[in-house]
Amino acid sequence: MGYARKVGWVTAGLVIGAGACYCIYRLTRGRKQNKEKMAEGGSGDVDDVGDCPGARYNDWSDDDDDNSENKGIVWYPPWARIGTEAGTRARARARARATRARRAVQKRASPNSDDTILSPQELQKVLCLVEMSEKPYILEAALIALGNNAAYAFNRDIIRDLGGLPIVAKILNTRDPIVKEKALIVLNNLSVNAENQRRLKIYMNQVCDDTITSRLNSSVQLAGLRLLTNMTVTNEYQHMLANSISDFFRLFSAGNEETKFQVLKLLLNLAENPAMTRELLRAQVPSSLGSLFNKKENKEVILKLLVIFENINDNFKWEENESAQNQFSEGSLFFFLKEFQVCADTILGIESHHDFLVKVKVGKFMAKLAEHMFPKSQE
Repeated sequence: MGYARKVGWVTAGLVIGAGACYCIYRLTRGRKQNKEKMAEGGSGDVDDVGDCPGARYNDWSDDDDDNSENKGIVWYPPWARIGTEAGTRARARARARATRARRAVQKRASPNSDDTILSPQELQKVLCLVEMSEKPYILEAALIALGNNAAYAFNRDIIRDLGGLPIVAKILNTRDPIVKEKALIVLNNLSVNAENQRRLKIYMNQVCDDTITSRLNSSVQLAGLRLLTNMTVTNEYQHMLANSISDFFRLFSAGNEETKFQVLKLLLNLAENPAMTRELLRAQVPSSLGSLFNKKENKEVILKLLVIFENINDNFKWEENESAQNQFSEGSLFFFLKEFQVCADTILGIESHHDFLVKVKVGKFMAKLAEHMFPKSQE
């Protein structure tokens, strides 16, 4: 029995290894240089926007990530013991193998080349690799292949029909940040499809928790924000994020410029839905939110944040909801807007901002806010 079990394990290892080699070879057959990259934050030419009526901020991703974090994570075989000569050689071979796999993937052909568009049979083999393999460098290569192919509308249906959604979503449980990021990118590209969104909604809470708890400004956090932005393109699943809006405002205040923009896209989608207005006003916002209105802050960040406030202000009927205003607690976005003098002192402090558009936008916002909150004072 021991001999038969050992032969079985060797055979299974050979099958997976051969499949991985074929996958990487298939990915790197293209000869044409990539002339176009999928635009981050936009739907691109191959995006089937028709699947998501009323599209707002679609954030679909390519995998051009030389900036991915923790590139040095390598899977080492059990016998590669630290401190032994054999272990040192084994670890060196594992590092070299992982490096070769990454370089082969990075030199892949253009997404517009037929060499990188896999057939349904090939996609099924790649999904089998994702499901069966535990080696990060194999998972990374397979997920990059799926991500590239999920950029095409017809492949989103094929991958779903092959059972790919739960297979890829299962990878979200990994602790490897590189593999998790690639899985989020695949789900992000697949989510630009109404039927896929209906099936992916069960993973939204997990993605939301992972995004909020990930290292600030990390690639995993940004990939999670892009996926959540795609999932909130329509109003159908926005309510699932209601309890996390305070955390998004926290990320917005603490994050770098790229994180701020990704959070803004998500909040803009929510702010355009009148049904989410109360949830947004109820959200706790950091005291540092007002300090963002200064000369040092990026102009686009200020303008987009003002658009969010304007949408909330327009969607909330202040007179009709006067009796319900005591439902909002101190520190909420409602009080940030309600305390007009504090808000005015903070925001009007950028009247000397060097950008004329910012000054005009701030003036209009403050006038509209005063009209809604203090209608009698305008008589």
